[in-house]
Amino acid sequence: METPNEELNAPINSENLEFENRIDLAELQESVFSIKKQLQKVIVGQKDMMDLLLVALLADGHVLIEGVPGVAKTITAKLLSKTIDVGFSRIQFTPDLMPSDILGTSVFNVKTSEFEFKKGPIFSNMILIDEINRAPAKTQAALFEVMEEKQITMDGTTYKMDEPFVVLATQNPIEQEGTYRLPEAQLDRFLFKVIIEYPNADEELEIIMREQALENTTKVSKIASIIKGAKIVEYRALVNQIKIEENLLKYIANIVVNTRSNSFLYLGASPRASIAILNASKAFAAIEGRDFVTPEDIKRATIPVLQHRVIVTPEREMEGLSSTQIIEQIIEAVEIPR
Repeated sequence: METPNEELNAPINSENLEFENRIDLAELQESVFSIKKQLQKVIVGQKDMMDLLLVALLADGHVLIEGVPGVAKTITAKLLSKTIDVGFSRIQFTPDLMPSDILGTSVFNVKTSEFEFKKGPIFSNMILIDEINRAPAKTQAALFEVMEEKQITMDGTTYKMDEPFVVLATQNPIEQEGTYRLPEAQLDRFLFKVIIEYPNADEELEIIMREQALENTTKVSKIASIIKGAKIVEYRALVNQIKIEENLLKYIANIVVNTRSNSFLYLGASPRASIAILNASKAFAAIEGRDFVTPEDIKRATIPVLQHRVIVTPEREMEGLSSTQIIEQIIEAVEIPR
């Protein structure tokens, strides 16, 4: 494997230059580097999205991806599943989709005169839910139950999901006709909300040039498998061992508590958000090759963890203030531990 370079990894702070890990993170870091290198054979730009998807995998969390059509939401999920050699399932949410269409259903077997459970598409490792806000509340609720419990119970029998199990859900921010808004309680189940912007002019040109160069090949065929799914489970165990000092735990708590007392926010973040920031910051530290969390790791995790968990007051929303801007203000206001 190649050695990580500046293009594929965030700059390393000077405080991280000299230290000796008690946990061997070299293999994890190399795997993350190689996965990103494979994805960048097809995906132009979107480095933040790649980092957040990999961090979510390592932190055992689900991701909500928001962006207009055509910005590589679906293809990135498909390519990511190939790089880690796991099962991939895509479910297109529609207004007539029923819970059984996702979970599966019991079918009567004439030969045995018994009902047999036929598993639905949710029984895979990486699940891509296209346009999650298009399905009715009953179907959404069935999905979120599996996301939280990682199991379903059908006819008195419990079926557990295979690990790793991660849901990547997409939604279109501008099209509201024929959609069902996700309740805040359900949004809280996602570790991150990733907002994907349009590419710039140079990236747009690169996308077109790569498409032209494809000729008779496919994008997926360009991607190689780097690791097995079992490795992700091993890496998660390493991430759980990452150290974080008590003053940094207080830093996380102060940020989250400030969302509840901020006059610009109608709804603040729950304790689940604090835990999400903790787990995500550990994963950020791991992909940087460190066995300890820094304030920068916490800052990187805070916006994608919080921006879908808070609600801006109607007055501030009319002024054009977004949840991201308010969270940035809160981060600036909270004192960084030294």
